Amino acid sequence: MQIVVGLGNPGKQYAGTKHNIGFWVVDNLATRLLEVHFRFKWQADVAECYLGTTRLLLVKPQTYMNLSGEAVAQVVNFYKANPAQDLIVVYDDMDFPVGNIKLRQQGSAGGHNGLKSIIARVGTEQFARVRVGIGRPLAGRAPMEHVLSPFPAEQRTVVQGAVGKAVEAIEFALEQGFAMAMNRFNGNS
Repeated sequence: MQIVVGLGNPGKQYAGTKHNIGFWVVDNLATRLLEVHFRFKWQADVAECYLGTTRLLLVKPQTYMNLSGEAVAQVVNFYKANPAQDLIVVYDDMDFPVGNIKLRQQGSAGGHNGLKSIIARVGTEQFARVRVGIGRPLAGRAPMEHVLSPFPAEQRTVVQGAVGKAVEAIEFALEQGFAMAMNRFNGNS
């Protein structure tokens, strides 16, 4: 079982915000895989499906960003998954320009509260990540205000391209391995 987790916040008021880009990637992956139906379990919307012969669990925690680890830990524990081999987390990252993606096999939370929660609850920093750039806030704007706001209209095409590239990178990683996906997709955003 390979577990792909997209981070975001539940509720219509957050659906279009930058912080929900992880949900967008998982939803786009589900659309590409066809016939995928989410159900609520483990404090998350989850869907079991296949990419070729690879069994996948798509996960969108419904605990709000800062408590994402609660849902992820339940999934990892239920499947007795090894996070270093079986888990990919997709999330927004202010350290990259809008439209860039970056794959990483492990590391710290880098100030991202959703990742902090996952690391604390799963007990390791060793799991794969797909980071989707949302850019830095404008001068005078608080980071929280930035992540909880929608992308401006002029960035939407670029963002949709990044979501598509993130889906492509995840599919490639599941078929060819995460290290190969890093070689192919890092630096080519």
